[in-house]
Amino acid sequence: MRKIRLSVLSLLCCSLFEVLYAQEQRDFQLVTIAFYNLENLFDTENDLITFDDDRTPDGKDHWTPEIYADKLAKMAEVLRQIGPDETTDPPALIGVAEIENRKVLEALVTQNILKAFDYGIVHYDSPDRRGVDVALLYRKSLFKPVSSKAFELPLYDPEENNKRIYTRDQLLVSGDLAGERVHILVNHWPSRSGGEERTRPRREAAAALNRKIIDSILSVEPYAKLVGIGDLNDDPKDASLKKVLKTKGKIKQTGLLDLYNPMEELAKQGLGSLAYRDSWNLFDQIIISAAWLEQDYSGFSFYKAGIFNRKFLQTPSGPFKGYPFRSFANGSYTGGYSDHFPVYACFVREVRK
Repeated sequence: MRKIRLSVLSLLCCSLFEVLYAQEQRDFQLVTIAFYNLENLFDTENDLITFDDDRTPDGKDHWTPEIYADKLAKMAEVLRQIGPDETTDPPALIGVAEIENRKVLEALVTQNILKAFDYGIVHYDSPDRRGVDVALLYRKSLFKPVSSKAFELPLYDPEENNKRIYTRDQLLVSGDLAGERVHILVNHWPSRSGGEERTRPRREAAAALNRKIIDSILSVEPYAKLVGIGDLNDDPKDASLKKVLKTKGKIKQTGLLDLYNPMEELAKQGLGSLAYRDSWNLFDQIIISAAWLEQDYSGFSFYKAGIFNRKFLQTPSGPFKGYPFRSFANGSYTGGYSDHFPVYACFVREVRK
């Protein structure tokens, strides 16, 4: 966590707080919380329980140890850099999705570029049939987990005799972030595979589970500092967010027990974290509870959110120029990164002298 010097006026404007302060210089501590869909970070071994056969040296994707090593290095390179221009520190907390198991996470956090930051891991195996999970990475010097739990999302397909749909768990981690209690909820909601309309109830069920988890915390801690992060496979304006999770797109509209979604304004600007059929979607989101919106900065307060879409993460040429530079396309490894851009939110508190 780095001490930074910011203009109070510019800081508050960027945070959308409509308060006038003198343009004096004050010192702040800044922490970043990020999320990144790692686009199928699999090891090279065949797991007999899950459908990972393609991601083996003899499988369809020819997933060799050399390719796996390059993929790990690429992912570590991105995680090291996620964040705003105001800091060069890597995120204090990083939610990740599309990882096969704890083994790939251990290989990731011990990459040379990340090793010095001593990331810990919170991970549970989920029942997803593809074998992909979510997890939370945390810098041990900044965050101390106190409790964690994986919440199963039971889904059934009414068009196939209520056959069980196995999907990712939702991961809740509560702990101490540089002296403040926070709750992090990591998500990877059901995909749109099979059609957006047909699969919409699955994401709305995921949102309902999210809301249940969040309400159980807020009922005990109304001023809880909670952050929901993940690949939601829906945009900020979709019903799962607006009607089920009941997110607010403006700080002024956010009451004590409400959730503020800073990604909603980014989506209105036409920005996205992934592209499909010549249009952008902002499926990767960071949603926060109202307690982060306090303005006195005696504790961490929301500063800003963003999409980490640096040039090196973009497809360099061709019809998909500017789209996320995915690591696998047209049946082969591209040497790229992921089909999603990472997203982040920053929080600051004043350094009292």
